[in-house]
Amino acid sequence: MLDDPDKFVPETYTQETNIPMFRMKSAYWSVWLMVLMLALPYAAAAQDKEKKDKGEKKVYTGTPVMWRDPSDISSRNLILGAGGEEMKPDISKITYIEDKTGGYSKKYRVRDAKGNEWIAKIGKEAQPDTAANRLLWALGYETEIAYLIPHLKIEGKGDFENVRLEARPEDVKRTGNWMWENNPFMDKPEFKGLKIFMVMINNWDMKDDNNEILAHKGDTTGELRYIISDLGGSFGKTGGFISRSRNKPDDYVKAEFIKKVNGDVIDFNYGGKNQKLFEGITVADARWLSALLKQLSDDQIKDAFRSANYPAEDVDRLAAAFRARANALENPNGTN
Repeated sequence: MLDDPDKFVPETYTQETNIPMFRMKSAYWSVWLMVLMLALPYAAAAQDKEKKDKGEKKVYTGTPVMWRDPSDISSRNLILGAGGEEMKPDISKITYIEDKTGGYSKKYRVRDAKGNEWIAKIGKEAQPDTAANRLLWALGYETEIAYLIPHLKIEGKGDFENVRLEARPEDVKRTGNWMWENNPFMDKPEFKGLKIFMVMINNWDMKDDNNEILAHKGDTTGELRYIISDLGGSFGKTGGFISRSRNKPDDYVKAEFIKKVNGDVIDFNYGGKNQKLFEGITVADARWLSALLKQLSDDQIKDAFRSANYPAEDVDRLAAAFRARANALENPNGTN
């Protein structure tokens, strides 16, 4: 029995009136739960599509370009190269980002004071890489944008001499390597001229890993620029693993260039990798490249080596040897 029956009635009444409210709330949450359950598959599908879009590799199918017919060879600035004054790095502060693996030289990804990113190549390949880059660009070939910094401080890593900084613009996509023995230019004069140029600078490191295809990021049908990204194995002498050298002016100036001419085919003195690439090159191929080289002044050739911070004596010797090879291409039959 209850002590006070009057208190029971209001209590019972309150519970009964709460029952409809509870049912309404239950129905409300049931509807929301159903909506949520229906929406989840669509949300999951959208997330999956977004992940797929991000992870899906874009296929770049644009027009391949290796060389453009230059109309201004004699006025090109080989101190600054393809990037000109406007692309020069701001070295007042160079921040280390990460190590870059692969290849002969030590490399870091860095950021300059303007926020632009570069690949810093450290060691004996930096100078020949820069000089060869300048000469190729002067002749109309597509190249990296690169600068040789005589003295560079990389925060957290130290101070270094003769560092090549190679640009990594945000709007450029590196789509992969191109192959020496299979590319869109096999029968083109610019490709044959490029191979001759590799012998001219004694680049013995003729492997596909050193070649890159560059595109404008996101533009899958735009130009595909075929470049040689690594030219560090140059300006020494070609040969086997023991005898070859890089960045040795003494070796370069003494090395033989053309052995002989058999009919219309030139036999080059090349002992590096991929020797069969240089078979079947003709006098006509040589003269095509010679016509471009003749437009370079002696000072421009020297500027290519000055841009790489070679000492004045080496600038003169390297430039003279390069000019002699350029002259030999005009009349290969007259070369001993």
